[in-house]
Amino acid sequence: MAQTLQDSPNALINKTVLSRYMSLPVSDDIVQATYIWIDGTGQGIRCKDRTLTFRPKSPEELPIWNYDGSSTYQAEGSNSDTYLHPVAIYKDPFRRGSNILVMCDTYKFDGTPTESNKRKSCYEAAKNCSEDEPWFGIEQEYTLLDVDGHPLGWPKNGFPGEQGPYYCGVGATKVYARDLVEAHYRACLYAGIKIAGTNAEVMPAQWEYQVGPCLSISVADDLWVSRYLLHRIAEDFGIVVTLDPKPISGDWNGAGAHTNFSTKVMREDGGIRHIESAIEKLRKVHEKHIKAYDPHEGKDNERRLTGKHETSTIHTFSAGVAHRGASIRIPRGVYDDGKGYLEDRRPSSNCDPYSVVDVILRTVCLNEV
Repeated sequence: MAQTLQDSPNALINKTVLSRYMSLPVSDDIVQATYIWIDGTGQGIRCKDRTLTFRPKSPEELPIWNYDGSSTYQAEGSNSDTYLHPVAIYKDPFRRGSNILVMCDTYKFDGTPTESNKRKSCYEAAKNCSEDEPWFGIEQEYTLLDVDGHPLGWPKNGFPGEQGPYYCGVGATKVYARDLVEAHYRACLYAGIKIAGTNAEVMPAQWEYQVGPCLSISVADDLWVSRYLLHRIAEDFGIVVTLDPKPISGDWNGAGAHTNFSTKVMREDGGIRHIESAIEKLRKVHEKHIKAYDPHEGKDNERRLTGKHETSTIHTFSAGVAHRGASIRIPRGVYDDGKGYLEDRRPSSNCDPYSVVDVILRTVCLNEV
């Protein structure tokens, strides 16, 4: 950690100075709102702040705002105004009080969604299959880096010991930056994100947290805001977060966003039949899902889905009970109970969860091919 503190300008700032100003009183009717959106890469998160003179109770009460889309890969400089449409509100764990975080959709000047706005299509799919009561849970894996791009805690001129002691590990030689993880966990709970838990992962400096179970599209809203919080908190620690699905080549685990899914009938007695039916639907459109499961239509994921390191191969579809090398895993407890959910292990860690939710709903619930 000492290397990070020396090299990161953010970590060198005396954080106690900020408290002098954050404790300044403001009027009760003032709300600071941070608008959050996805940029043109489909992975980057942007934000900016505005002052409100009322306390909004729903996203619909919030003003539509704009920004320079030419600086976020979403518009030309000659016609750069791009618009933010609020879709979800969260409590702000940084400013606290009545201040809020606002997840937004992005739209072009003519009212059409930007290319990176995958939420609109997801919302339409979710609306059309609401009677199925689809639940999602997403396991977000990520890797921590020093500001020089080197995995946090790894030797600067070599590699740590082989994988084995790090997963759910405890101890200074096995786990790095638990402080950041704890801060993020608590911030998510405060914000109102449905975070279910967290753990150290198989590769050193790699962690995971889980969001869900959530009803339909709300898991994607929660996951994007949780990613914002993760990057934002990492600023304070002088640590870099990467969602790259294979940040270190070689004999090291990659990072995914395993997606757990069920419908009402899957969760009821005899639901295993509906789970198996859903798997057969997914089998028929494997390539379609692979393209939807990372921002570069499978090109990122092909570095991870090799058939090794607890992954299936990207080229073929497979399913199995308690099989972490399968495309779709049926947990042992689900198989024994005869009901529950399935786990799609193909989505990459840098996936757009709106795209993942969208394509699963359209395949399983709406029977689109």
